[in-house]
Amino acid sequence: MAKLSGKVAVITGGSSGIGLATARTFVDEGAHVFIMGRRQAELDKAREELGRSVTTVRGDVASLDDLDRLYATVKAEKGALDIVVANAGFVELATLAQATPEHFDRTFNVNARGTFFTVQKALPLLRSGGAIVLVSSAAHLKGIPVYTTYSASKAAMRSFARSWAAELKDRGIRVNTLSPGPIDTPIIDAQAKTKAEADAMRAEFARLLPLGRVGEASEMARAVLFLASSDSSFSTGIDLVADGGFSQV
Repeated sequence: MAKLSGKVAVITGGSSGIGLATARTFVDEGAHVFIMGRRQAELDKAREELGRSVTTVRGDVASLDDLDRLYATVKAEKGALDIVVANAGFVELATLAQATPEHFDRTFNVNARGTFFTVQKALPLLRSGGAIVLVSSAAHLKGIPVYTTYSASKAAMRSFARSWAAELKDRGIRVNTLSPGPIDTPIIDAQAKTKAEADAMRAEFARLLPLGRVGEASEMARAVLFLASSDSSFSTGIDLVADGGFSQV
């Protein structure tokens, strides 16, 4: 039997990268997936690619109105929810000396505040025994100068998982964090000015990782599936690090 047969899932940042790969895996495992993203063209492409068991909602997790619209759509179409994958993320490189208040706010509004309210607003629809997966980053385990705000915002997500795992235990809702390392997704391209710079960044990441390569979105999707399914039924509050050994070796 499919691991998510009959389940209803929300995935933010679900139109590309890890989010899209996770949506594809969830649909293959029997779930109906609501994916939220900011770009309509990417949402349309994702819906065409997945082809079934998917509803797309355009929105930004930094907007409470957009989150309300997401969950109103879930309620209208399915009535309840089993899985939340808070995957939407933002990264912008800046050192402590370079960082502006606008940079700080953009980062925390998506990664920390957006995650917080993505989960809070899901609670009325989330069935007992559900699962919440927060996609953090292995960067929160390291000291990387240009990732100061990004790493801190991802550390906040790790803290959320611990607190919420304790808070939601009486409802049987498990809350876990996934901390990926460098993954070959459009988020790498977003950090570079040119394709050549992005390729050089990928090569440098590969050099730094004990496994000698960057990860694939499909690998992270399988890790999310583990945390969202009964395969991890005795795990809550954990941080599953999938970073090619970057923070561990």
